[in-house]
Amino acid sequence: MKKLFLTLAFVMPMVAVAEESPNETKFNLNVRRIGFDWTKTAMKNAAEYQNSSVAALKASDQENIKGVFDTALEYGFDRFKWDNSLFMEYGKQSITNVDGQKTVDESADKILLSSDLAYACWDFDSFKLGPIVRGQYETEFAGNPRRNILRPNAGFALFDHDIIKSLYVVGVYEYDFTYANEKVSKSAVEAGWRIDYKLREGVKFSSDGYYRKYLSYSQYVGEDLEYDFLAVARLDTNIWGDLTMGPYVKYRRAHSRQAIDYGANTSIGISFSYIHNFDLMYKKSE
Repeated sequence: MKKLFLTLAFVMPMVAVAEESPNETKFNLNVRRIGFDWTKTAMKNAAEYQNSSVAALKASDQENIKGVFDTALEYGFDRFKWDNSLFMEYGKQSITNVDGQKTVDESADKILLSSDLAYACWDFDSFKLGPIVRGQYETEFAGNPRRNILRPNAGFALFDHDIIKSLYVVGVYEYDFTYANEKVSKSAVEAGWRIDYKLREGVKFSSDGYYRKYLSYSQYVGEDLEYDFLAVARLDTNIWGDLTMGPYVKYRRAHSRQAIDYGANTSIGISFSYIHNFDLMYKKSE
């Protein structure tokens, strides 16, 4: 599997179709979303996932407010596109019962740092298609256990379309050191997407998510996942400048190696966001 990643990362760009280079240089700060969500969360089979490192699978049915930070530095040079993004979300609810005992329940806790390098082998009128190499680090603010994963991957992606910002299929190598005494290497395949569609002036539909299927593990850890699926859909309506408001739905479903049933987290609510794309530089050669 490691040989596969090296091949995808270094050999695939060599088979690019020879076409005229667009000779464009772009540099953007894309504030995909900074804001907070009012959320109502419904759980399924959470009792089987209380030892999991995925906060979203072991929460309780609840209503809360969650903060979200999602930005990316996007650099494009000729046929290359290099994105460096940071996604953070956190939602917590504290309950004190009549005996004075305090219960803390996290429905969302995630930090994802990602660096993506894509090369446009095929440059059509409305989109680009080519190999992609990605490195990710995933952790949490205060998880117990605190999730710590390194995740390099490589494959093919469709990108820079007016609507389909990213559509990819990759092979994944994952090094999981969440549990101190059980460091696990895993392989997987993953497909994912990011979509932005302008319905009309001031109203935008967006969606992102992935499906990851694990193929092999270096050792057995019961909390490790067999598959992981996440889908988010949101409708943003401008209420003032770059400030938006709108409904959203988020669905997370996964199955661990030791559990009988899958775990699922369904969240619906209202999001309040700041969204803006800052064009820091643009040059085009004749």
